[in-house]
Amino acid sequence: VGSLLVALVSPRMAGLQVNFAVLLEPLGFIKVLEWIFSIFAFATCGGFQGETTLLVSCKGVFNKTVTAAFAYPFRLNTVVFSAPDPKRCGGTWTDVYLVGNFSSSAQFFVMLAVLVFLYCIAALVVYIGFKHVYQQNSKFSLIDLAITVITAFLWLASTFAWAQALADIKMSTGASIIPGIEPCKAPATTCHFASVTSMKPLNVSVVFGLLNMVLWGGNIWFVYKDTNLHYQSNRISQSP
Repeated sequence: VGSLLVALVSPRMAGLQVNFAVLLEPLGFIKVLEWIFSIFAFATCGGFQGETTLLVSCKGVFNKTVTAAFAYPFRLNTVVFSAPDPKRCGGTWTDVYLVGNFSSSAQFFVMLAVLVFLYCIAALVVYIGFKHVYQQNSKFSLIDLAITVITAFLWLASTFAWAQALADIKMSTGASIIPGIEPCKAPATTCHFASVTSMKPLNVSVVFGLLNMVLWGGNIWFVYKDTNLHYQSNRISQSP
């Protein structure tokens, strides 16, 4: 069995030439940065959990804390506030939901970051172990260029979509929600906004989205230099 495995693996590993010096070159170094920044992008967005807190006073209740816990993927319209007391303010308190469904923008952003994370791992394996194959076969560099261009555009679209969604999330979980809560308009009932979880991690996710967009956009040039398109343009410019 051992000899059979060796026979199967050896031909496939014959082209392997490990060269970590590639990581010091712009193409490899930028790919490492893209890999790291993609981790921060999906971790800061996908791992977020928060809650909005109100202080409610009504029949038999004074400044009772009610909370609505929300998290990724930010389907806020499914998040309900807890009741002030078991009697629900004498029957005047009905279920109160947050407003908005921002899952499409959030999931688009996180999904892209995860796919980029996986692609960067695959690209680094090729750069480190099969760079000679990558350079000899023009198709690999052209595919890499196409993916780089598309990914840069997707980072642009997903980051701006997520930034807009984040602004709406802040509105839907902040103090501006008080006038829209119907039970708070009942007689002898008052509601005051208490707090909302800091969204600094989500702000950071937008920053990393922008950084990824810049990295992938700038990397287009370095990937392009490894393609036949660049070599052909040089030959044309140098020919009489």
